[in-house]
Amino acid sequence: MRPRLALVPGEPAGIGPELCVRLAQRPREAELLAYADPDTLLAAAAALDLPLRLKPAGETSGPGELAVEPVPQQRPVRFGQADPANAGAVVAALERAAAACLAGDCHGLVTGPVHKASINQGGIAYTGTTELLARQAGVDVVMMLARPGLRVALATTHLPLRDVADAITREGLARCLRITDAALRRDFGIARPRIAVLGLNPHAGEDGHLGREEIDTLIPCLQALRAEGLDLEGPLPADTAFLPAKLAGFDAVLAMYHDQGLPVLKHGGFEQAVNITLGLPYPRVAVDHGTALDLAGSGRADPSSLFAAVDLCSLLAARRIPA
Repeated sequence: MRPRLALVPGEPAGIGPELCVRLAQRPREAELLAYADPDTLLAAAAALDLPLRLKPAGETSGPGELAVEPVPQQRPVRFGQADPANAGAVVAALERAAAACLAGDCHGLVTGPVHKASINQGGIAYTGTTELLARQAGVDVVMMLARPGLRVALATTHLPLRDVADAITREGLARCLRITDAALRRDFGIARPRIAVLGLNPHAGEDGHLGREEIDTLIPCLQALRAEGLDLEGPLPADTAFLPAKLAGFDAVLAMYHDQGLPVLKHGGFEQAVNITLGLPYPRVAVDHGTALDLAGSGRADPSSLFAAVDLCSLLAARRIPA
């Protein structure tokens, strides 16, 4: 059985719609169902001078075609100019696509980039798609970014740096590591995952001289989880943990905050990197880049991350479909 993936382009004025048009030109391992405004997809196809035939939900589509579940926008799109009036449509598309996954009508979710500021300006409190999906499903999740050769999970996500230390608790860190370990086993087929855990402070605290979070929080948490059978190394100094010789023995790295781990991952393969939400009842994979309003409608946006997201989500979804 071919998996069916829900596809949400994201911010309509950004590069998401045109990336979806490029995606529609490819042969595919899964059925795609786009939750989007049909007029915006057709406008993106016209801007790229590419063929696009929209089909009703439930119909099979091939190259140059895309099945669509219409989510109308309040105002017509102007590529490159995010409109807060369309914030409701962006959120509705995400919620409806995720609801289809929760109901079993779709087997996985692929999402394009969203414009957080525009959504908030539209009167909707929004911190990120990962957080929205977690609330809707009623589960705890972990954000992981991955590219060939490296997976980086995050203990905290979209927080101001001054709030990070207070957000890292023994309970939260243990929950994050359990979710990551379970996802590596179930979704990636790793029988006994080895996870490198970064310290919060420079030099992992230097035995307490550069901060006590490692001593008071990280080390006791890791010791308790090792007693449960998790294979964890750390806390490790972040400035040397990403050396190739260090990474060779690990299946994933847990970074304490967003910009501790993601610059390294993106520098080494931005075009192939994707964002995975661990812990949801269905696979969710997203692009690892933003809306790129300055490129929207130009035809110069690189679709590689969306292609990688669909390919990975197809694989993860197929593994979850009962034989």
